[in-house]
Amino acid sequence: MRISNEWKDYEILDMADGTKLERWGKYVLDRPDPQIVWKEKTFPYKWKSCDAKYYRSKKGGGHWENITDVPEAWQVKYKDLTFNIKQMGFKHTGLFPEQAVNWDYMIDKIKSSGRKIKVLNLFAYTGGATVACAYAGADVVHVDSSRGMTAWAKENIVSSGLEDRYVRFIVDDCIKFVQREIRRGNKYDAIVMDPPSFGRGANGEVWNIEESLFPLIKLCEEVLSDNPLFFLINSYTTGMSPKVLENILYMTINKKHKGNISSGEVGLPMTDSNLVLPCGIYGLWEDV
Repeated sequence: MRISNEWKDYEILDMADGTKLERWGKYVLDRPDPQIVWKEKTFPYKWKSCDAKYYRSKKGGGHWENITDVPEAWQVKYKDLTFNIKQMGFKHTGLFPEQAVNWDYMIDKIKSSGRKIKVLNLFAYTGGATVACAYAGADVVHVDSSRGMTAWAKENIVSSGLEDRYVRFIVDDCIKFVQREIRRGNKYDAIVMDPPSFGRGANGEVWNIEESLFPLIKLCEEVLSDNPLFFLINSYTTGMSPKVLENILYMTINKKHKGNISSGEVGLPMTDSNLVLPCGIYGLWEDV
């Protein structure tokens, strides 16, 4: 498991009974997490510091209840990167802190390549990977079907002081965008994607990861440059094994570009504890 353990503005304070107590900068949030199946709190007193709690609804979704005066938005830093945090309708905050270990990987890989790298970020959300790659000096094309998430990603670029970097923001269905890039003859040295389990594109296109992921990776083969640097797939789909992502990369990218393939979980440590929260999986192809 790759563990994101270099945060200063984020930490898991405790985990119990289907929820996690997290510190996001100055504010402590209580959010649900299905991986936390044990009932016992390790640090019961820490829960008294909670600033806001997310309550699930039996009808689906849920709502936030603020205990203290939590602002509409605030910022957290990860090393030299700055992200804008907001309480979203479906328990999220606009950032997946476990991905920091992948940001570090991409930054190091791009910087050590010794050449200009062009990155395609698909299902790019609020742009954690976009910010990291731009910081490393890459040209980035950021694609997501949500205008709101894309606007948020632009805010993160600005708050990280990267306005002068080349980042192209595209609101579009990822499959259709890659198809157009093939026709245009555009190529990328690195591709990162975080596909949802289910979703809809900008014009209502239906995405189902079990049916759509492999065809998309096959399409992405055609927009890779002759000397690709890495191809990273992240997933939060329940029940999908990391080995599935590794197998897909072996059957697609590695046929033309021989490299190293790995897969596994990403996770977050709990402060003052040996507990680690599993937060998703990844599959990685990288040059040798």
